[in-house]
Amino acid sequence: MQCPRCDSNHIRKNGKQRGKQNYIYADCGRQFIEYHNPKGYSDEMKRECLEMYVNGSGFRAIERVKKVHHTTIIFWVKQIGRQLPENPETTEIPEITEIDELETFVGSKKTRFGCGA
Repeated sequence: MQCPRCDSNHIRKNGKQRGKQNYIYADCGRQFIEYHNPKGYSDEMKRECLEMYVNGSGFRAIERVKKVHHTTIIFWVKQIGRQLPENPETTEIPEITEIDELETFVGSKKTRFGCGA
């Protein structure tokens, strides 16, 4: 292994951390764990969740089926949405529009003060 900071190959053991062997580069002092297991979901799981969303499943329905939290799915949808072009290529205005779960209606909230007022 080569250190990304100092390009050294000189490593030594440096105790254990959370039950895993900890190592240190002798030249710069950077520490690392040899067998790092990356966190996160696989690209396949992301693709399946996004495909379910495109096919009409709601965020919480996908959460129940795939066991992925709905806010994570919302984050993935927004992430993909940023990659889309800003303006649609067609100039035709649709007659019917569908609003998804991300849109909310903000109505006027009537506040009542005192009792019975």
